[in-house]
Amino acid sequence: MGAATRDAFGEAIVRVGEDPRIVVLTGDLKDSTRTEAFEEAYPERFVECGIAERNMVGVAAGLALSGKIPWAASFSTFVAGRFETVRVSIAFQEANVRLVGTHVGIGVGEDGYSQMAFEDVALMRTLPNMTIIQPADAAETHAAVEFLVEHEGPAFLRLTRQGVDDVHGDGYRFEFGRIERLRDGADVALIASGGTVGESLRAADLLAGEGVSARVLNVHTIKPLDEEAVLQAASECRALVTVEDHSAVGGLGGAVAETLATRGGGAPLRIIGHRTFGESGEPDELYEKYGLSGARIAETTRGFLQTLG
Repeated sequence: MGAATRDAFGEAIVRVGEDPRIVVLTGDLKDSTRTEAFEEAYPERFVECGIAERNMVGVAAGLALSGKIPWAASFSTFVAGRFETVRVSIAFQEANVRLVGTHVGIGVGEDGYSQMAFEDVALMRTLPNMTIIQPADAAETHAAVEFLVEHEGPAFLRLTRQGVDDVHGDGYRFEFGRIERLRDGADVALIASGGTVGESLRAADLLAGEGVSARVLNVHTIKPLDEEAVLQAASECRALVTVEDHSAVGGLGGAVAETLATRGGGAPLRIIGHRTFGESGEPDELYEKYGLSGARIAETTRGFLQTLG
């Protein structure tokens, strides 16, 4: 198991922090969001906003409109919970803010449902100019942070609390807006993002042992979605299965479904995501219970293919 993507973010933001335009803000969560090291390195460009996330979002917008590149970091459920302010102060103003949401999905573990962001991607997708990036591992997180320094416009970076598998080697290059094919296959395409990418690779290995050829696609950029890669998978595979540690409504699965519906993709789709509230427990146990472990993804995919004949 590799590092949590929040840990990789903490390292990456210090490295790019040499840029004097970068300012980091948090809402009394500098330890949890891994922004403490930035405060130590650049105390004059670190803003502790306290338990006042709405104010944090507003301050970040003001800094952006003044020429800075603010990174406002908190638990993703708290960021999404200030959606009205994000909508008006950041998106409507075209403010060049990076919202950093950590502790996403069921992978939060023992902290339980109140800390688990299941709805954040769905909300951010409704904002016309909001970019959404969810890296699969540490290498991708480092590369995404570097990309976002020069990216223009509002952006949302979604990060895990739990450690995730390293799916990339040295020399990985981040290609914004492009789905990455990690595994070839023609029977089914497993389309995953963030913490479920490594689990989807495990599922592909299990399915291969049963003679099922599974393509694995890593969607690090949820918005804008690489629709061409989705349509290619729909034309080359018997079925598509999206996998996300997020609500089954409005997230990655919703984006893929919208693409197939509006552009005429030819493959049936199954969405694996949350349809209930979460609970407290070990992350691995919760991934198993809620259908996101490699074995459970393989099980769902196997059953889906059987229904297709």
